[in-house]
Amino acid sequence: MTATDLIVNVSTAKDYKLSLQTGLFINNEFVAGTKTIDTINPATGEVIASVQAAERNQVDDAVDAAEAAFRNVWSKTSPQERQRLLLKLAELIDRDTEELAQIETLDNGKGISMSRTVDVPGIAASLRYYAGLADSITGKTVDIPGTFSYTRHEAIGVCGAIIPWNFPLMMLGWKLGPCLATGNVIVVKTSEMTPLSALKVAALAKEAGFPPGVINIITGYGAEAGDALARHLKVGKIAFTGSTLTGRHVMKAAAESNLKKVTLELGGKSPNIIFDDADLDKAVKWAHFGIFFNHGQCCCAGSRVYVQEGVYDKFLEKFKALTEQTNVGDPTDEATFQGPQISQVQYDRIMGYIESGKSEGAKVYLGGARHGDKGYFIQPTVFTDVTPKMKIVQEEIFGPVVVVSKFKDVDEVIDLAHDTTYGLAAAVFTENVTRAIDVSNRLEAGTVWVNAYNVLNPQVPFGGYRQSGVGRENGEYALDNYLQVKTVRVNLSL
Repeated sequence: MTATDLIVNVSTAKDYKLSLQTGLFINNEFVAGTKTIDTINPATGEVIASVQAAERNQVDDAVDAAEAAFRNVWSKTSPQERQRLLLKLAELIDRDTEELAQIETLDNGKGISMSRTVDVPGIAASLRYYAGLADSITGKTVDIPGTFSYTRHEAIGVCGAIIPWNFPLMMLGWKLGPCLATGNVIVVKTSEMTPLSALKVAALAKEAGFPPGVINIITGYGAEAGDALARHLKVGKIAFTGSTLTGRHVMKAAAESNLKKVTLELGGKSPNIIFDDADLDKAVKWAHFGIFFNHGQCCCAGSRVYVQEGVYDKFLEKFKALTEQTNVGDPTDEATFQGPQISQVQYDRIMGYIESGKSEGAKVYLGGARHGDKGYFIQPTVFTDVTPKMKIVQEEIFGPVVVVSKFKDVDEVIDLAHDTTYGLAAAVFTENVTRAIDVSNRLEAGTVWVNAYNVLNPQVPFGGYRQSGVGRENGEYALDNYLQVKTVRVNLSL
């Protein structure tokens, strides 16, 4: 099978023409595997294309290519050259914004406006940010009499990354940026449900001039390709974004193989706390964005909204009015805010949670049913009259479903917020600065937004407490995940 055979030409619902890469990107070439996976358009349930699926031997090929690139080329490449290549890749992503956005919307189902303004700019911003840090990685000298003692911050070598289906482009940027800036090489396994945009970036990486083997991007099932990458003895670090359940498997695989360095960005059941003195219109707007952004398929989604009793009824009235205006439908439509869920499996899972909420006695305040008659669309759903131990309050639903509860005072809502195994994010809405800082400091969460929600930037670290993960993505903190520290001590005494 030739490289040309691995390109599939398709048209979107709005007749935008796309040429899709479907091969495994190894050593700067698209190559065939021995089996394929169908990637599905979640808006229609129809097959977009069949992509090559990596098995364990192809994972070996990708890791071997990465190791050779690190030993022979990339470890000898200057920080300034790494910086130049990262910036060039960001420029090419900017150039092809529309094509990448169309691919992301086709494969993932998110609204085209969101793909253009959030996802594609997001990966470019990450690459630019870490390009700026590539020549700023330094060690320290340690003042010990009779010696010249210093530390070096060195690249690990071959790093593996397993990225999720909800933000394929952005999560690719969160992995590529710090990994390459610190002088490592990478093998990325995409989600089998959303491989297409990452494969387009792979082609751009080759065009940008990255040496063969520095960036390898493969698609495959987690139980085979993901497990092989997490267990590979030549991989010194694995970065995973996804569910807490799968994160445990990744950590176990890393421990059972070569004790490779691990970072895990996992699930959440994040509380969004709205006090009596909040700007209510602002709180309603951000609460809506906090849960229904990306169709609720967001690890840090504000899926538990706690409203102080004095404004509870008014909040619900305003929140319902705004939620009823949510534009749910064709993701290729410029006005669409909420598209379909990613798959039939995910659709069924979310609907199962909705039925669970009903059976446990929660009130469906809004929504709670299928939207339309084709694709994996679900109405924006709001539950009230919930109790803390209900399944819909305790477990991550990963869909457009939110529970709204009332509280009396700070101590009560802090207890409610912490009544979960997660600790990824939280939000506080108040006009009282002292209260905002006090509550933010008391919340056990990796990110706390004040008077906002789901605001992410590559400069700001992101990660979780408790079962929401290990380590941090983004910011300078992420660099430590891709470095190892060497101490050198030179004896100067006679």
